[in-house]
Amino acid sequence: MMLRTIRLRHALPRTLRGCRGMAGTTPQMPGPGHAHGHLPSSTSPITSKLHFFNSVMEGGKQIPTYRVIDGAGKPLEGAVVPEIDEALARRIYENMVQLPILDDILYNLQRQGRIVFYMTAYGEEAAIIGSAAALAPDDEVLAQYRESGVLLWRGFGYDNIMNQCFGTHLDVCGKGKQMPVHYGSKELHYHTISSPLATQIPQAAGVGYALKRDPARRGKNCAVVYFGEGAASEGDFHAGMLLASTIPTPTLFIARNNGFAISTPSSEQYYGDGIAARGPGYGIHTIRVDGNDVLAVYSAVKEARRLCIEEGRAVLVETMTYRVGHHSTSDDSFAYRPRKEVEDRKRLDNPIVRFRLFMESRGWWSKDEEAALTKRIKQEVMAAYKKAESLPKPELKEMFTEVYGGEEPWNIKEQREELKRLVKKYGDSWEPWKSELKKHKGEGKDLLE
Repeated sequence: MMLRTIRLRHALPRTLRGCRGMAGTTPQMPGPGHAHGHLPSSTSPITSKLHFFNSVMEGGKQIPTYRVIDGAGKPLEGAVVPEIDEALARRIYENMVQLPILDDILYNLQRQGRIVFYMTAYGEEAAIIGSAAALAPDDEVLAQYRESGVLLWRGFGYDNIMNQCFGTHLDVCGKGKQMPVHYGSKELHYHTISSPLATQIPQAAGVGYALKRDPARRGKNCAVVYFGEGAASEGDFHAGMLLASTIPTPTLFIARNNGFAISTPSSEQYYGDGIAARGPGYGIHTIRVDGNDVLAVYSAVKEARRLCIEEGRAVLVETMTYRVGHHSTSDDSFAYRPRKEVEDRKRLDNPIVRFRLFMESRGWWSKDEEAALTKRIKQEVMAAYKKAESLPKPELKEMFTEVYGGEEPWNIKEQREELKRLVKKYGDSWEPWKSELKKHKGEGKDLLE
């Protein structure tokens, strides 16, 4: 055994024979400027002081909220009003005004049973339109479900909104396959909304990575993802932030902190300083902005987009606002918050009124123009609704198209054959099937061809 051990020792490479662990090494003093050295995976300075911290701001202060104009529409002292001309200001305002009018009509249509579901954006108009105005029209948007204003800003139109909510054969989003408010438009760079919470966040980081790898779009566009503060409690939020900050990818994260994740108030969602406090943990530029101040949102998102594209790395914007409406038509928010609280917020800090007062102070808006605008929008929305309600649903065969890319899988073929068999059996003989088939373009005959 002794001889074998000796032979083995001589057989080892010279580099391994010299490895005798830390005990056999000679300590070296840190170089100039590093009085105490630093750990191998960090450049953090060494300290002898025992100190815990619980804030990203000095002295344990909360992260400030960026604001440009106050509730009366007047610029704050020292505030820099973003450079917008009258034409852009009017476009922003008109897009803000259309959202509650559209929401009123579609919410009532759901209550009448004409559509099956709806979600409003009451109180969040500035956060939505202010950010939409600051983006390039071909930036890739991955929304949650209250951002229809981004689509309307890009020219989607009321007809497309109504056709999606009613599921008509002219629905360009999904040919009637999706729930209402689950919009999407390839032409307008607006990725189709999916119901599961926060799934769009890591997807956006991936979209940003794809933009980074595309020579034609690198340094030109970014991915933009919207989500509520409730979605930021999901693991997908952290996965997306980690990917976009370390790979890195040009992904702009816009958190709508509206105070509620359905019935759960933000005070019960996190103990830290909101969503913005998480940005520095991932090493990314972060700002918190007054989400009811459309000029502050516009200015913050415009600068965030510049940083995102120039550095090719994630940026986080937290917009602080208040969800005036119910979570959805399936929710009654007065079961978990006082009605007076909601009415007070509507009266004290309405983002549309705030910007209108700013416009009026510049001589860019008047009461007569206000009346004419609301009348025109109501007429256009109602005309789109009446048109959509009269249209048939898609042909039955459309149920199976554009579900998967590439070769059609066996399960879709099997389901089509099963529906064909049922249509043959009941389509002409059972009244419930007959009446339902009449709602579809072609009355199901296209499936039997």
